[in-house]
Amino acid sequence: MTAHLTGKPVHTWLTDMDGVLVHEEVPIPGATEFVEALKASGRRFLVLTNNSIFTPRDLRARLLGSGIDVPEEAIWTSALATAQFLADQRPHGTAYVVGEAGLTTALHDIGYVMTDRDPDYVVLGETRTYSFEAITRAIRLIDGGARFIATNPDPSGPSQQGMLPATGSVAALMSTATGRTPYFVGKPNPLMMRSALNRIDAHSESTVMIGDRMDTDIISGLEAGLRTVLVTTGSTRPEQVERFPYRPTEVVDSIADLVALVKHEEQQA
Repeated sequence: MTAHLTGKPVHTWLTDMDGVLVHEEVPIPGATEFVEALKASGRRFLVLTNNSIFTPRDLRARLLGSGIDVPEEAIWTSALATAQFLADQRPHGTAYVVGEAGLTTALHDIGYVMTDRDPDYVVLGETRTYSFEAITRAIRLIDGGARFIATNPDPSGPSQQGMLPATGSVAALMSTATGRTPYFVGKPNPLMMRSALNRIDAHSESTVMIGDRMDTDIISGLEAGLRTVLVTTGSTRPEQVERFPYRPTEVVDSIADLVALVKHEEQQA
């Protein structure tokens, strides 16, 4: 099934990663061809992910291991967006971080100090090894006055084996314990979308957002004024689409259905 997008020519593409290009480290059929078509077309693009575990360099290496060659500078994560937000809000602050290298590296790069002594923020990110001790410490720091930030609200993520718990689920646990709701920086927060568009000097009317989740990818694109494409290889199943009060511009089976569209746009350029 080939997608057809009405409106202005597409000059810029934003695409989610997990559930669109890969399941964990297993490539989704058509992902390699889609990225290669984008590079051949000369169109600007970003792989936009709420996954804060890895740095862009790590993600490039992991994608390359899956046969998908995405330049490091074409990867934008919720960890980078969170770091940018904190740098704007409170430059050179302090944070207690529950997360992995993607998040801690991003915060170090903006001059933040990681500490468990009266930090300005508790920052919760994605990890595959949540520590009860670390979560308990974070809860006590929030209760003591630290501001609560989370990289993304996703309650779960897709994998080859099935659903995985994600940051939103752990944030809910911490919110229940503290009575404090975190500020989520990642999709669907417009901050994440604006930072991505600004990074590649893109305009909303000529940009398309591809995602596998109605409640993060599609609504974030819609609210940013982008055309949106839902692929059904990830979290939102086809029969769930009609339950939402908004719709994507297009629904396709997988990223493979967009390769011909990118090549057509290249020929029209």
